[in-house]
Amino acid sequence: MTDERSTDFGFQRVPRADKARRVRGVFDSVADHYDLMNDLMSAGAHRIWKRFTLALANLRPGARALDVAGGSGDLAAGLARQVGERGLVVLTDINAAMLRRGRDRLIDAGCVGNVRYVQADAERLPFPDGSFDCITIGFGLRNVTDKGAALTAMRRALKPGGQLLVLEFSHPKVPGLKPLYDAYSFRILPLLGKLVVRDAASYRYLAESIRVHPDPETLVKMMQDAGLEGCRYHSLSGGIVAVHRGYRY
Repeated sequence: MTDERSTDFGFQRVPRADKARRVRGVFDSVADHYDLMNDLMSAGAHRIWKRFTLALANLRPGARALDVAGGSGDLAAGLARQVGERGLVVLTDINAAMLRRGRDRLIDAGCVGNVRYVQADAERLPFPDGSFDCITIGFGLRNVTDKGAALTAMRRALKPGGQLLVLEFSHPKVPGLKPLYDAYSFRILPLLGKLVVRDAASYRYLAESIRVHPDPETLVKMMQDAGLEGCRYHSLSGGIVAVHRGYRY
């Protein structure tokens, strides 16, 4: 199996055509417990990381935003509050179960009227060029088969001057943090998955997918290769998470 025909699925190499199906199976399994597990896995820190990302978005009322691979809708809800009644937020996810979860949570939170929902592949976004002032993708890029294609698709959908924000797990930079983080990821996370979701394998994959995700500097280069400009990143929580940002000029 050549590199061109295979890709990572955690620490495994799988046919490129097979990754999306496998990732769909992971999120079909965890969808009902996704938010609870996020709180348990990060001790609530994911909420701080998302607030930081939303602060960088800083959208004006009436703006248009897209949340790609939006999961249960945390970023989309924050974007909807920023753009207000005259704006528009589109929440997309390739996984139908996660998209339903996000829609239900946003409706329960009172986000109606300025939010739309589209089941879509991040690599092939079904929107005209220059549609959005801001695009976010939170903890979704590492699950995409062709990350370069997804970055190019998101850049295309941005308006001139629009901003892409990529919130994703990264590589610890604080001395001594990596061994602790590894022990937590490969021992505690699968155990939590087994106890809460009855699915240790999906959370083992999620831990592995973080390790094979590009490091921050490599991701900056990938964003530049996709045509984005002014690319840089912010490390959070000792490098466990990074927020990358780039612009279409």
